Amino acid sequence: MDYTDKIVWITGASSGIGEALAKVFAEQGAHIILSGRRTDALDAVAADIATETLVLPFESTDYDALPAKIAEAQQWKGKIDILINNAGISQRSLAIDTDPNVYHQIVNVDLLAPIWLTQLLLPHMIAAGGGHIVGISSVAGRIGVPLRTAYCAAKHGLIGYMDALRAETQARHNIHVTNILPGSIRTNVSRNALTKDGSKRNKSDDVIDNGMEPPECARQILEAISKKMPELIIAEGPELMLAQLRQSDAEKLFEMTAGLGAQIAEKYESGDDD
Repeated sequence: MDYTDKIVWITGASSGIGEALAKVFAEQGAHIILSGRRTDALDAVAADIATETLVLPFESTDYDALPAKIAEAQQWKGKIDILINNAGISQRSLAIDTDPNVYHQIVNVDLLAPIWLTQLLLPHMIAAGGGHIVGISSVAGRIGVPLRTAYCAAKHGLIGYMDALRAETQARHNIHVTNILPGSIRTNVSRNALTKDGSKRNKSDDVIDNGMEPPECARQILEAISKKMPELIIAEGPELMLAQLRQSDAEKLFEMTAGLGAQIAEKYESGDDD
Protein backbone atom coordinates (compact mmCIF):
# COMPACT_ATOMS: atom_id res chain seq x y z
CA MET A 1 0.00 0.00 0.00
CA ASP A 2 2.40 2.63 -1.28
CA TYR A 3 0.65 5.94 -1.90
CA THR A 4 3.78 8.05 -2.32
CA ASP A 5 2.84 11.41 -3.87
CA LYS A 6 -0.79 10.39 -4.38
CA ILE A 7 -3.26 13.19 -3.66
CA VAL A 8 -6.07 12.20 -1.33
CA TRP A 9 -8.95 14.60 -0.61
CA ILE A 10 -10.91 13.80 2.58
CA THR A 11 -14.06 15.59 3.69
CA GLY A 12 -15.07 15.48 7.34
CA ALA A 13 -11.35 15.31 8.10
CA SER A 14 -11.32 17.19 11.40
CA SER A 15 -12.05 14.19 13.64
CA GLY A 16 -13.13 10.56 13.81
CA ILE A 17 -12.82 8.39 10.71
CA GLY A 18 -11.73 11.31 8.53
CA GLU A 19 -8.85 12.26 10.81
CA ALA A 20 -7.76 8.63 11.10
CA LEU A 21 -7.85 8.24 7.31
CA ALA A 22 -5.70 11.32 6.83
CA LYS A 23 -3.06 9.88 9.14
CA VAL A 24 -2.95 6.37 7.67
CA PHE A 25 -2.75 7.69 4.11
CA ALA A 26 0.02 10.08 5.13
CA GLU A 27 1.92 7.16 6.67
CA GLN A 28 1.87 5.61 3.18
CA GLY A 29 3.32 8.74 1.58
CA ALA A 30 0.17 10.44 0.32
CA HIS A 31 -0.36 14.20 0.31
CA ILE A 32 -3.64 15.10 1.96
CA ILE A 33 -6.32 17.72 1.34
CA LEU A 34 -8.21 18.20 4.59
CA SER A 35 -11.74 19.56 4.38
CA GLY A 36 -14.41 20.29 6.93
CA ARG A 37 -16.05 23.28 8.55
CA ARG A 38 -13.64 23.98 11.44
CA THR A 39 -10.34 25.44 10.31
CA ASP A 40 -8.75 25.15 13.75
CA ALA A 41 -9.53 21.44 13.98
CA LEU A 42 -8.22 20.84 10.44
CA ASP A 43 -5.03 22.73 11.30
CA ALA A 44 -4.56 20.47 14.33
CA VAL A 45 -4.87 17.36 12.15
CA ALA A 46 -2.44 18.83 9.60
CA ALA A 47 0.10 19.45 12.37
CA ASP A 48 0.16 15.69 13.12
CA ILE A 49 0.85 14.69 9.50
CA ALA A 50 4.37 14.37 8.14
CA THR A 51 3.50 14.67 4.44
CA GLU A 52 2.30 17.83 2.70
CA THR A 53 -1.24 18.94 3.47
CA LEU A 54 -3.68 21.51 2.16
CA VAL A 55 -6.25 22.73 4.66
CA LEU A 56 -9.31 23.51 2.57
CA PRO A 57 -12.27 24.35 4.83
CA PHE A 58 -15.77 24.76 3.45
CA GLU A 59 -19.39 24.12 4.29
CA SER A 60 -20.33 21.02 2.30
CA THR A 61 -23.79 22.34 1.41
CA ASP A 62 -22.56 25.72 0.18
CA TYR A 63 -22.95 24.61 -3.43
CA ASP A 64 -22.16 28.02 -4.91
CA ALA A 65 -18.72 27.91 -3.28
CA LEU A 66 -17.83 24.39 -4.46
CA PRO A 67 -16.47 25.23 -7.94
CA ALA A 68 -13.85 27.53 -6.41
CA LYS A 69 -12.91 24.88 -3.85
CA ILE A 70 -12.55 22.28 -6.62
CA ALA A 71 -10.30 24.66 -8.52
CA GLU A 72 -8.14 25.29 -5.44
CA ALA A 73 -7.82 21.57 -4.75
CA GLN A 74 -6.89 20.86 -8.36
CA GLN A 75 -4.33 23.65 -8.53
CA TRP A 76 -2.51 22.46 -5.41
CA LYS A 77 -0.84 19.45 -7.05
CA GLY A 78 -2.51 19.34 -10.44
CA LYS A 79 -4.78 16.36 -9.76
CA ILE A 80 -6.86 14.45 -7.22
CA ASP A 81 -6.18 10.71 -7.15
CA ILE A 82 -8.66 9.73 -4.43
CA LEU A 83 -11.76 11.52 -3.15
CA ILE A 84 -13.19 10.29 0.14
CA ASN A 85 -16.70 11.58 0.84
CA ASN A 86 -16.73 11.20 4.61
CA ALA A 87 -18.56 14.26 5.98
CA GLY A 88 -21.96 13.52 7.45
CA ILE A 89 -24.38 13.84 10.31
CA SER A 90 -26.58 11.25 12.03
CA GLN A 91 -29.99 11.28 13.72
CA ARG A 92 -31.66 10.08 16.92
CA SER A 93 -35.43 10.57 16.79
CA LEU A 94 -38.60 8.69 15.95
CA ALA A 95 -40.04 9.43 12.51
CA ILE A 96 -43.42 10.44 13.92
CA ASP A 97 -41.81 13.15 16.06
CA THR A 98 -39.25 14.49 13.58
CA ASP A 99 -39.60 17.91 11.98
CA PRO A 100 -39.44 17.69 8.16
CA ASN A 101 -36.57 20.19 8.19
CA VAL A 102 -34.42 17.58 9.92
CA TYR A 103 -34.91 15.29 6.92
CA HIS A 104 -33.95 18.12 4.60
CA GLN A 105 -30.79 18.92 6.54
CA ILE A 106 -29.57 15.33 6.87
CA VAL A 107 -30.28 14.38 3.25
CA ASN A 108 -28.61 17.61 2.16
CA VAL A 109 -25.43 16.94 4.15
CA ASP A 110 -25.20 13.15 3.81
CA LEU A 111 -26.39 12.65 0.23
CA LEU A 112 -26.65 15.76 -1.91
CA ALA A 113 -23.38 17.32 -0.72
CA PRO A 114 -21.19 14.32 -1.62
CA ILE A 115 -23.03 13.98 -4.94
CA TRP A 116 -22.34 17.63 -5.79
CA LEU A 117 -18.66 17.38 -4.86
CA THR A 118 -18.24 14.16 -6.81
CA GLN A 119 -20.05 15.50 -9.86
CA LEU A 120 -17.87 18.60 -9.99
CA LEU A 121 -14.64 16.65 -9.55
CA LEU A 122 -15.59 13.87 -11.98
CA PRO A 123 -14.58 15.67 -15.22
CA HIS A 124 -11.13 16.38 -13.77
CA MET A 125 -10.64 12.70 -12.85
CA ILE A 126 -11.74 11.61 -16.32
CA ALA A 127 -9.34 14.09 -17.92
CA ALA A 128 -6.52 12.78 -15.71
CA GLY A 129 -7.13 9.22 -16.89
CA GLY A 130 -8.73 7.79 -13.78
CA GLY A 131 -9.02 7.94 -10.03
CA HIS A 132 -10.86 6.51 -7.07
CA ILE A 133 -14.03 7.79 -5.38
CA VAL A 134 -15.05 6.56 -1.94
CA GLY A 135 -18.42 6.98 -0.26
CA ILE A 136 -18.49 6.54 3.50
CA SER A 137 -22.02 5.21 3.96
CA SER A 138 -23.01 3.09 6.97
CA VAL A 139 -24.50 -0.22 8.00
CA ALA A 140 -27.58 2.02 8.16
CA GLY A 141 -27.20 2.35 4.40
CA ARG A 142 -28.00 -1.35 4.06
CA ILE A 143 -30.63 -1.90 6.79
CA GLY A 144 -33.36 0.21 8.38
CA VAL A 145 -32.14 1.29 11.83
CA PRO A 146 -34.67 2.69 14.33
CA LEU A 147 -34.33 6.40 15.27
CA ARG A 148 -32.46 7.02 12.00
CA THR A 149 -35.06 7.28 9.23
CA ALA A 150 -33.48 10.38 7.65
CA TYR A 151 -29.96 9.03 8.09
CA CYS A 152 -30.91 5.67 6.57
CA ALA A 153 -32.58 7.40 3.62
CA ALA A 154 -29.43 9.41 2.90
CA LYS A 155 -26.99 6.54 3.38
CA HIS A 156 -29.07 4.13 1.27
CA GLY A 157 -29.16 6.82 -1.40
CA LEU A 158 -25.40 7.33 -1.30
CA ILE A 159 -24.82 3.63 -1.95
CA GLY A 160 -27.23 3.74 -4.90
CA TYR A 161 -25.51 6.75 -6.42
CA MET A 162 -22.04 5.26 -5.98
CA ASP A 163 -23.09 1.89 -7.42
CA ALA A 164 -24.54 3.56 -10.53
CA LEU A 165 -21.48 5.79 -10.86
CA ARG A 166 -19.20 2.74 -10.72
CA ALA A 167 -21.18 1.10 -13.50
CA GLU A 168 -20.69 4.17 -15.69
CA THR A 169 -17.04 4.96 -14.97
CA GLN A 170 -15.01 1.90 -13.98
CA ALA A 171 -14.53 0.22 -17.35
CA ARG A 172 -14.87 3.34 -19.46
CA HIS A 173 -12.84 5.88 -17.49
CA ASN A 174 -10.70 3.85 -15.04
CA ILE A 175 -12.47 5.44 -12.10
CA HIS A 176 -13.00 2.98 -9.28
CA VAL A 177 -15.76 3.46 -6.71
CA THR A 178 -15.81 1.98 -3.22
CA ASN A 179 -18.69 2.03 -0.74
CA ILE A 180 -17.69 1.77 2.92
CA LEU A 181 -20.35 0.68 5.42
CA PRO A 182 -19.06 1.22 8.97
CA GLY A 183 -20.92 -0.04 11.99
CA SER A 184 -20.19 1.32 15.46
CA ILE A 185 -16.94 3.29 15.40
CA ARG A 186 -15.78 5.18 18.48
CA THR A 187 -16.41 8.74 17.25
CA ASN A 188 -18.67 11.68 18.15
CA VAL A 189 -21.32 10.61 15.65
CA SER A 190 -23.97 10.07 18.34
CA ARG A 191 -23.17 13.28 20.21
CA ASN A 192 -23.45 15.29 16.99
CA ALA A 193 -26.64 13.54 15.83
CA LEU A 194 -29.75 15.65 15.26
CA THR A 195 -32.83 15.17 17.41
CA LYS A 196 -36.45 15.65 16.41
CA ASP A 197 -36.24 19.47 16.35
CA GLY A 198 -32.83 19.67 14.69
CA SER A 199 -30.84 20.30 17.86
CA LYS A 200 -27.71 18.31 18.67
CA ARG A 201 -28.16 15.29 20.86
CA ASN A 202 -24.97 15.92 22.91
CA LYS A 203 -25.05 12.35 24.18
CA SER A 204 -23.27 9.21 23.04
CA ASP A 205 -24.45 5.60 22.75
CA ASP A 206 -22.95 2.68 24.64
CA VAL A 207 -22.57 0.75 21.39
CA ILE A 208 -20.57 3.63 19.90
CA ASP A 209 -18.42 4.09 22.99
CA ASN A 210 -17.58 0.37 22.86
CA GLY A 211 -17.10 0.32 19.11
CA MET A 212 -14.06 -0.07 16.87
CA GLU A 213 -11.29 2.49 17.19
CA PRO A 214 -11.08 4.91 14.21
CA PRO A 215 -7.47 3.96 13.28
CA GLU A 216 -8.51 0.31 12.79
CA CYS A 217 -11.49 1.39 10.69
CA ALA A 218 -9.18 3.61 8.63
CA ARG A 219 -6.73 0.76 8.11
CA GLN A 220 -9.50 -1.44 6.72
CA ILE A 221 -10.70 1.35 4.43
CA LEU A 222 -7.17 1.85 3.12
CA GLU A 223 -6.92 -1.86 2.35
CA ALA A 224 -10.29 -1.83 0.56
CA ILE A 225 -9.16 1.09 -1.60
CA SER A 226 -5.86 -0.63 -2.36
CA LYS A 227 -7.73 -3.73 -3.51
CA LYS A 228 -10.25 -1.60 -5.45
CA MET A 229 -13.09 -3.31 -3.62
CA PRO A 230 -16.58 -2.17 -4.67
CA GLU A 231 -17.87 -2.42 -1.11
CA LEU A 232 -16.72 -3.21 2.41
CA ILE A 233 -18.79 -3.61 5.56
CA ILE A 234 -16.71 -2.66 8.60
CA ALA A 235 -18.70 -4.08 11.46
CA GLU A 236 -18.66 -6.87 14.01
CA GLY A 237 -21.15 -9.09 15.82
CA PRO A 238 -24.87 -8.35 15.41
CA GLU A 239 -24.27 -5.33 13.16
CA LEU A 240 -22.35 -7.40 10.64
CA MET A 241 -24.89 -10.21 10.82
CA LEU A 242 -27.83 -7.87 10.17
CA ALA A 243 -26.08 -6.17 7.25
CA GLN A 244 -25.35 -9.55 5.67
CA LEU A 245 -28.92 -10.72 6.24
CA ARG A 246 -30.18 -7.90 4.00
CA GLN A 247 -28.68 -9.81 1.10
CA SER A 248 -29.12 -13.41 2.20
CA ASP A 249 -32.50 -13.46 3.97
CA ALA A 250 -34.32 -10.13 3.83
CA GLU A 251 -37.56 -11.49 5.32
CA LYS A 252 -35.72 -12.70 8.41
CA LEU A 253 -34.03 -9.32 8.73
CA PHE A 254 -37.35 -7.46 8.52
CA GLU A 255 -38.85 -9.72 11.17
CA MET A 256 -35.91 -9.15 13.51
CA THR A 257 -35.79 -5.38 13.03
CA ALA A 258 -39.56 -5.06 13.57
CA GLY A 259 -39.19 -6.51 17.04
CA LEU A 260 -36.02 -4.59 17.73
CA GLY A 261 -37.55 -1.37 16.50
CA ALA A 262 -40.53 -1.70 18.82
CA GLN A 263 -38.23 -2.20 21.81
CA ILE A 264 -36.03 0.76 20.89
CA ALA A 265 -39.03 3.03 20.30
CA GLU A 266 -40.46 2.17 23.71
CA LYS A 267 -37.13 2.87 25.40
CA TYR A 268 -36.78 6.14 23.50
CA GLU A 269 -40.24 7.33 24.51
CA SER A 270 -39.47 6.50 28.13
CA GLY A 271 -36.36 8.70 27.97
CA ASP A 272 -33.84 5.81 27.92
CA ASP A 273 -32.43 6.18 24.41
CA ASP A 274 -28.98 4.64 24.83
